[in-house]
Amino acid sequence: MSDRQKRIAALKQAAKNRILILDGGWGAMIQRKGLEEADFRGDRFADYQGHMKGNNDVLCLTRPEVVIDLHDTFYAAGADISETNTFSSTVIAQADYDLGAQEVIDINREGARLARASADAWTAKEPDKPRFVAGSIGPLNKMLSMSPDVNDPGARAVTFEDVYDAYRMQIEALNEGGVDMYLIETITDTLNCKAALKAIMDFEAEGMEALPIWISGTITDRSGRTLSGQTVEAFWNSVRHAKPFAVGLNCALGADLMRPHIATLARITDTLVAAYPNAGLPNAFGEYEETPEATSAMLGEWAQSGLVNILGGCCGATPEHIAAIANAAQGAAPREISQRPRAMRLSGLEPFEVA
Repeated sequence: MSDRQKRIAALKQAAKNRILILDGGWGAMIQRKGLEEADFRGDRFADYQGHMKGNNDVLCLTRPEVVIDLHDTFYAAGADISETNTFSSTVIAQADYDLGAQEVIDINREGARLARASADAWTAKEPDKPRFVAGSIGPLNKMLSMSPDVNDPGARAVTFEDVYDAYRMQIEALNEGGVDMYLIETITDTLNCKAALKAIMDFEAEGMEALPIWISGTITDRSGRTLSGQTVEAFWNSVRHAKPFAVGLNCALGADLMRPHIATLARITDTLVAAYPNAGLPNAFGEYEETPEATSAMLGEWAQSGLVNILGGCCGATPEHIAAIANAAQGAAPREISQRPRAMRLSGLEPFEVA
């Protein structure tokens, strides 16, 4: 058994024993560092002609010590799982900074290696609480399901093949860097997600070791739908074929507004349920003011109610939030996975079931 296979076995065992804790929001934590343009450029991009500040993922190459420190901080706060700093590391997203394939491959590979180094160091210190790495595969700034032109509903900025190829490049580099699982997150367009899933499944069909897949959708507002229009149940029906290790929701909503949608997933899914909401909704200045005590009280209730298997935080969730969430979930039994009666379940924007 390889080291990675041992880690995956340990991950699955840990998920049976307790509610696992994911890290928090990276954006706010990077902003706290007060980094300037020169920090984002580093030596590699010193002569770069464009604007690099705000491209958080490139810090994997230019300020790796900052990335390592954040992994360490979240693990110290109680996280079992930390995400790679690769949320926007596709050639499609990085085109905004005029970065190409080689830079994207390097960001993903190094992002995974940095997270792996931190996780392994913490596991060595605390072998009874192994740490794991989730390869962050974020949304794109272009959607397959929706037109960028209100006057032409059929127009698309990218093709399925474009999105597939972009995700395939990211997935291969994350795998090489040593992630324990793939986390396709903040999904606003299910078709984009399906391109990422196909990229993973094709990669594994070619002989690569299968890794757990975690799928995390985003309900964009009080409508209870993704940006591409699906309800939670329709979204699950669309991605269930991938047999994910976990499915859940993150971002856009705070815990209070997310709860009914997590309850729906807990009722209908036959896999682990994960949730990492924002620390409330942003104020007029884009700041998240919900306290660790408030967030953890709500997530602790989810844990005690048997709704979840994995908890964490998204935008605005600091290490203090993660520590409070870990404390609130401690001792709560993970949600029991149940099987629904067999039926043909389809989806468009709404679910459709034939018993």
